[in-house]
Amino acid sequence: MGERIGVSDEEWALIGPLLPAERGRGCRPAQDNRRYFEGMMWMARTGAQWRHLPDGYGK
Repeated sequence: MGERIGVSDEEWALIGPLLPAERGRGCRPAQDNRRYFEGMMWMARTGAQWRHLPDGYGK
């Protein structure tokens, strides 16, 4: 997958409570906000298109 862009546990302790918990959507259960946040950071850093987002960050 290459270099993973993420936040430390200390950083997430500050950021995580600011993000609302995701609710499940029908047959698709809620996932981890940290994973999605790190995926958005990857997008911002690389400037890639969404379809190039590595699978490790979710859909």
